[in-house]
Amino acid sequence: MPVLRKTEFTAEVVWLGQVPAGASIRAEAAASLSLGFAGVAGERHEGENRASCVRVTNIYPKGTEIRNVRQLSVLSQEEMQETAAEMGLDTLDPSYLGVSILLKGIPDFTHVPPSSRLQGPDGVTITIDMENRPCVIPGREVEADLPGHGAAFKPAAQGRRGVTAWVERPGVLSLGDSLTLFVPDQRAWAP
Repeated sequence: MPVLRKTEFTAEVVWLGQVPAGASIRAEAAASLSLGFAGVAGERHEGENRASCVRVTNIYPKGTEIRNVRQLSVLSQEEMQETAAEMGLDTLDPSYLGVSILLKGIPDFTHVPPSSRLQGPDGVTITIDMENRPCVIPGREVEADLPGHGAAFKPAAQGRRGVTAWVERPGVLSLGDSLTLFVPDQRAWAP
C-alpha cells in the first residue's frame, strides 16, 4: 500500500538556479538542472553528506558529518512576491535567496508536510526535508544591490522562505516543467 498520496496540486517551474561553491549564496539562473543523488554537481550545497550547521546544534556538535537533506532550496513564487511586498519592493530576485527551484501553483508551499515529494516529467523526484527558516544571509545579497532593503528580508520572509529538499530520484528539471505533489498519507501528529 503506498504511503504517499498524490494530490491535485501541481506546480510549474518558473526559475532555476545554481549556487556556485564559495562564500556567497547568490544563485545563477539556469535553463535546466541535472539532479543527481548528490544534488547539482559543482554547487555549494552538493553532496550526499554535509557538515552539520547551526540549525541542528541541539542534536550534533557543529561540523559533524550528517546526511545532506539541504541539497536544494525550493521556494514559491507567490510567497516570494508576498515577501517582496512586505519589504517594500515590487519584486524580489530569486538569485539573492540562493533559490534552486522557484515554483508557482502550490498554496501555502512553505508548510507542505516534511517528506512530501515533488515529481517531474522524467521521474526526477525531490523529497522535502522541512521549512527553510529565514536568516540574514539573503538579506546581505539584497542589501548589496538594493541598499536599505536587506534588513527587511528576515522578518518579511517568516513563514514564506520555502523548503529545503534532497534528490530521491535523479533526472533533469527544466523551466516550464510541471511537478506533481505527493504528501505522506498519515494523520497529523497529536501527542
